[in-house]
Amino acid sequence: MMKKKLHTYGGSSRTGETTSSHTREEEKSEWEMRPGGMLVQKRTGKSDTPVASLRLRIAYGALRYDIYVSSMATFGEVKKVMSDETGLKVEEQRVLYRGKERENGEYLDVCGVKDRSKLVLIQDASSIERRFIQMRINAKIKTANRAINNVSLELDQLTDQVSAIEKSISNGVKVPEVQIITLIEMLMRQAIKLDSISAEGDAAAQKILQGKRVQKCVETLDLLKTSNATIKPVVVTTKWESF
Repeated sequence: MMKKKLHTYGGSSRTGETTSSHTREEEKSEWEMRPGGMLVQKRTGKSDTPVASLRLRIAYGALRYDIYVSSMATFGEVKKVMSDETGLKVEEQRVLYRGKERENGEYLDVCGVKDRSKLVLIQDASSIERRFIQMRINAKIKTANRAINNVSLELDQLTDQVSAIEKSISNGVKVPEVQIITLIEMLMRQAIKLDSISAEGDAAAQKILQGKRVQKCVETLDLLKTSNATIKPVVVTTKWESF
C-alpha cells in the first residue's frame, strides 16, 4: 500500500502577510490625534504617578522666556505656548533641543528634556518671507483705500454742486455754460485718479463704486447742459418816468 504525502503551499506567504498586517497595525497604534488636531506619538500603559511640571528656558534671538509645561507635553504644545508669547504661529516656529530640530509630535521626556532645560526657538525662514510679502500687500491695500477715500470726499463736494445746478435749471434759472463745463472737467480728473489706483478685493469694489458715481454725475451734467441751452435768459428792463 502506498501512502501519499500531503504538501501545503502558500503557508509561509500567509504568515508573511499576517506579520506585515500586524506591523502596520502597530505603526498606526504608535500615533494618536490630540484634541487640537496635532498628531503625536501614542503612549502605552497607564500610570498613577502625578505628572511633573517642567520649567523650560526658551531662547528666541536676544529674548529669553521661562515657560511651564507638563513633562509629558510635546514640542508642538511648547510651540503653542510660545505663540502667545511671541505672536508666531506654530507653523512659523522651529524648536531645537541639543542642536537638533524637534518635530511637533515628539514628547519632551522621551527626548530627554528635563526641568530648566534650554530650548532654542527660531522663526522659519520661509515664514519670514511670507510675512514680508503679506506686509507689502497690506501696505498696498492701505494706500489704495486712502487714495479712494480722498476721491470719495472730492466727489461728495462735486455732487453737491451738480445738485445745485440741477435745482437751478429745474426752476428755470439759466446757469452759465462755463460752470457746467468746468464741473465736468473736475469730475473727469477724479476719474483719472481712480484709474491710476491699483486696488484688489474690497478696495477694488470701492474703486468701481466711485467710478460709477463719476459717470452718473457726468451724464447728469450732459443732460442739464442740453436743458440749460433751452432756457431763455431773463432780461431786466427799467422803465424811466418823466417828471
